[in-house]
Amino acid sequence: MEKFTVHSGIVAPLDRENVDTDAIIPKQFMKSIQRTGFGPNLFDEWRYKDGGQPGMDNSKRPLNPDFVLNQPRYQGASILLARRNFGCGSSREHAPWALTQYGFRAVIAPSFADIFFNNCYKNGLLPVVLSELQVDHLFNETNAFNGYKLTIDLDKQAVITPGGEACNFDIAPFRKYCMLNGFDDIGLTLRHAEKIKAYEAERVAKMPWLNNRVVR
Repeated sequence: MEKFTVHSGIVAPLDRENVDTDAIIPKQFMKSIQRTGFGPNLFDEWRYKDGGQPGMDNSKRPLNPDFVLNQPRYQGASILLARRNFGCGSSREHAPWALTQYGFRAVIAPSFADIFFNNCYKNGLLPVVLSELQVDHLFNETNAFNGYKLTIDLDKQAVITPGGEACNFDIAPFRKYCMLNGFDDIGLTLRHAEKIKAYEAERVAKMPWLNNRVVR
């Protein structure tokens, strides 16, 4: 998992409440058992005018020019600004996969659905909770200025505007540690790789019969 320390990026404003995971990545794209390739179908039903299906050539599909991610000023955006209860609906982990594979490193909103919130941390996507008043202000700023950028400093737990205004956010110490170091669940376990190897060697030495394989 990629570390998150300090990130600066263009902000894309998704001015909708209760965005559910089926809107983030529609159910038909969950047929794949791979963890890659979901970015082109992020917000598929909103980005395109036709019905999307797995395996389609997205470069030939008609775009919806009114959707925020299709507007030229938001190309290359890596911070998504959203409204309350973002990521509600089913618990699909494909939602943070699609967001990160599109290029987003963080989502800022007044609130998140619990399961989506937890899945973000497991996949290197930082969910930042700010007050509705702060989010309103950021929406106004983003809409007013082309190429509007924010800086997110995870160590300082602050979202910093171009004018230097800092909006502080809370994060659990353990989650902060994992994000700063790029540790997902597997990475956390691999910190103890040498101890695991030593334990396995000791186990085999004391109980060699446990390693016997049944030959059929």
